[in-house]
Amino acid sequence: MNAYDIIKKKRDGGELSSEEIMFFVQGLTSGTIPDYQVAAWAMAVYFRGMTGRETRDLALAMADSGDTVDLRGIEGFKVDKHSTGGVGDKTTLVVIPLVAAAGVPVAKMSGRGLGHTGGTIDKFESIPNFQVDKTPGEFIAQVNSVKAAVVSQTGNLVPADKKLYALRDVTATVDSIPLIAASIMSKKLASGADGIVLDVKVGSGAFMKSSEEAFELARIMVDIGTSAGREVVAVLSDMDQPLGYTVGNALEVQEAIATLKGKGPADLEELSIILASYMLLMSKQVPDLATAQQVIGELLHSGKGLQKLREMVVAQGGDPGYLDNPHNFGQASLNVTVPSPESGVVSGIDAEKVGLTAMRLGAGREKLGDRIDHTVGIVLRKKRGDRVRAGEALAILHANDPYRLEVARKSLVEAYRISTGAHSFPPLLLGVVTREGVERYV
Repeated sequence: MNAYDIIKKKRDGGELSSEEIMFFVQGLTSGTIPDYQVAAWAMAVYFRGMTGRETRDLALAMADSGDTVDLRGIEGFKVDKHSTGGVGDKTTLVVIPLVAAAGVPVAKMSGRGLGHTGGTIDKFESIPNFQVDKTPGEFIAQVNSVKAAVVSQTGNLVPADKKLYALRDVTATVDSIPLIAASIMSKKLASGADGIVLDVKVGSGAFMKSSEEAFELARIMVDIGTSAGREVVAVLSDMDQPLGYTVGNALEVQEAIATLKGKGPADLEELSIILASYMLLMSKQVPDLATAQQVIGELLHSGKGLQKLREMVVAQGGDPGYLDNPHNFGQASLNVTVPSPESGVVSGIDAEKVGLTAMRLGAGREKLGDRIDHTVGIVLRKKRGDRVRAGEALAILHANDPYRLEVARKSLVEAYRISTGAHSFPPLLLGVVTREGVERYV
């Protein structure tokens, strides 16, 4: 068995055996298969695809390529959540405390963001002194005592995926559904949770631009997780406009806190409740989804979810005073209104352009190692379906650099489409994929 023959077989449309995939992943991890051959294999997969069985084998092999997280020391059914990435997506900050408040342990390992805005870790670090580095023992102890912890990925977790993704990123092979599915699920399987809820984004601000691609990705990921003995549900949600009204780390944390106080945007609350409800349903503590939604809704509006977030913040060294008074968060030095160039109805918002605008302000990273400015970002004043008059605010830019501000102002205006007449928009929730099959809402 050798890399050349495996590459040739896939190039010619053949189906790789489990042994060939394992051999290739081991060679990728150890470095015995050189980068140019890994890149050639990735391009062959990009054009030829993989069967469901090949994709499962790839995910499982990569999950076992390094350290795995042992969560057996945590009492109960452990759940996790993953989003495929979107603009203004701060649901994790709302979902985790709600699920933990329901008594279900959430042990989440997360990475730092690369792209539009910071990742979950970057958002939590907007809270002064919040510590994301814990030993495995500290991590498990906190989940047992508080029912929730969010820490940064450490150690040698899924090294095969790290190497493969770095090569995909520079060889135009990132957007391959089998490779995306295997990449996401290898990390989730290695992280050790019993149940996983996937939030698969669809639209201009998501990696999956079309619903057909998104449903295919969701189906493959659910199949991978189920075959590995995990409970997996994928919820598909619209990302043709940002979620909520804020884009940027500290701004998003403040909006998440408002949501846990029952004062957040309707779309953020709706999506957070459905994701948390599926996580609760997995734990078998409720008989059906409707009951789970009722329980989670009560936890949100009673303030118990906010109290659980407070416990998390205290356990991880953060200052809980920021939950009581979000105005304590650091403020950008420049707050500038972006006026509408015309009157009409907001018929569309290019979510990806909004995200890139936030990144240009310093809210995200263009490359690994870039420093994030937690204070900058965007607060939208108008979203799809809203009427706007010429000169009225479309958004407020929070910036610390005048040059970046001018570039962002032009970019944000270009992200909006304003027209006259009536428009129809897709619902926030597009469907769900479980082991039983696919249910489409539209």
